[in-house]
Amino acid sequence: MRFLLVIRESASLKKYEGPSDASEGDAGPEHLLKRHGYRVSASCQSQDIRKKMQEADAVVLQLPITGIRDWEQRLSRWKPVPLLWWCSAETAASSLEACEEDIPVDGILTPTMSAHELHWALHLGGRHFFERRQWLEERAQLVSRLEERKWIDLAKSILCEINRIPEAEAYDVLRRRAMNERKRIVDIATSIVKAHQQLKT
Repeated sequence: MRFLLVIRESASLKKYEGPSDASEGDAGPEHLLKRHGYRVSASCQSQDIRKKMQEADAVVLQLPITGIRDWEQRLSRWKPVPLLWWCSAETAASSLEACEEDIPVDGILTPTMSAHELHWALHLGGRHFFERRQWLEERAQLVSRLEERKWIDLAKSILCEINRIPEAEAYDVLRRRAMNERKRIVDIATSIVKAHQQLKT
């Protein structure tokens, strides 16, 4: 993880563009990260950020917690990468009212971190990111299976009512039709439910 993209609000951009000898407490994340050997680029412009995302290994969010969710949704569409929150005096103070919010970050960086602390924060942030992505994928698959089960159960209920057959036989009807038409059972079930709904209206 060598190239880090810093995203911050436009109001913060001018404030932190100071001389290279700024103290750690005053400087933004670029000063600290560059000093410890990382390649860093910073921006507050959406189009510029989207271009720079192609080579970014991780993103450092230098903004209040309330702005993180919006950026996470945009970044996940462009290129999912580890997200780390820059917890400085300014961003912490502007986030007090949002301290109970569930924020999608994989780690925290602070202005006083040493090289070793940065290394471990980024390393663990990367691991947390992959675990978070795996959990989101598993959750999406579970939601999809539940949605499929809903359509199949509705279709079985319709077949049971119309044909006056037991539930097991209704499922066999769905399965045979899916095999004959070379479609998934859920696709057959969905078509039956939608056709039934149209006939009722």
